[in-house]
Amino acid sequence: MTTDYPLLPDRHPQGDFFVCDILDAAPKGDVGSMEHPIFSLSTKPDTRPRKYEHNGMTVEIKPSTDGLATVHDRDILIYCISSLIKGMNEGKEPQQVIRFQAADLLKATNRMTTGRGYTLLKAAMERLAGTRISTNITTGGQEIFETFGLIERARIVRETRDGRMQEVEVKLSDWVFNAIRAQEVLTLSREYFRLRKPLERRIYELARKHCGRQPEWRVSMAVLQKKCGSGSTLREFRRLVLAIAKEDAEYGHMPDYEIRVDDEKDHLIARSRGTVGPDASDIVDIPALDPEVYEMARAAAPGWDVRMIEQEWRRWATERPRNPEMAFLGFCRKWAERRGRPS
Repeated sequence: MTTDYPLLPDRHPQGDFFVCDILDAAPKGDVGSMEHPIFSLSTKPDTRPRKYEHNGMTVEIKPSTDGLATVHDRDILIYCISSLIKGMNEGKEPQQVIRFQAADLLKATNRMTTGRGYTLLKAAMERLAGTRISTNITTGGQEIFETFGLIERARIVRETRDGRMQEVEVKLSDWVFNAIRAQEVLTLSREYFRLRKPLERRIYELARKHCGRQPEWRVSMAVLQKKCGSGSTLREFRRLVLAIAKEDAEYGHMPDYEIRVDDEKDHLIARSRGTVGPDASDIVDIPALDPEVYEMARAAAPGWDVRMIEQEWRRWATERPRNPEMAFLGFCRKWAERRGRPS
């Protein structure tokens, strides 16, 4: 591997936060901020207010003096969303205030755990809290017109003697929290955190949202630039996208999707690599179960809410089983084997 390889090194290869199993934590992003250009692509302080309008949706983003929240700052939200969705899958009620170990977040998002890593994390939380959004985007069945931050507040609960954070407490905005409760989220590749360039991450998010598990998604450069929130000229933006497509053709480094450019039509093309698993929108239609099966399910998974397990089973299924009741009972047994009794 040459030093020109486009991905960041996997800094914590032994970490188990992102086990590739639908029953375990996997990185999740909320659909709203994947669809709309909420985050800045700049690596320098971006104090440029922006307004985005598309298909009846309006988003106004106003920075603080620290600048707009960046694509890399979004890692904090992805970590929080992932943790809460994992808890919901285990039958826990999601809470708008979430507490976590700073080191866990840094490892899970492939960040440095040095002093600089903690300093950058503090700055990211300040930008997330300072960036204000006004929008008519609907999340969780609610249309929100008020102005809000991506996070309402962040607090360091403990700090070591050398100034490094230990426990961090974050209160998510209503907008993000509503999306979590409604499970308006999509699973992201862990390799997302190894993408170096903000524009690469943004292109991946858009491909994940619009291409999903379809074979291909095409978008014009002009629309792509708008969706990315890029402040570059269209000519410069096209050059940056071409460079990403060229690297992907050489290294195949973009997760889940092959990125190419159709020069003749001036389009970006995202082609699925076939690595994206099912999301909530792909739930298989399984008929109602025989009421008698729930008593057997309680015996198979003692102490658990079997209706909650049923919801997870329906999300997990990729095809309609021949015997839904027996398939559900088998899922309950595996659920209990993995987790034991609930505390």
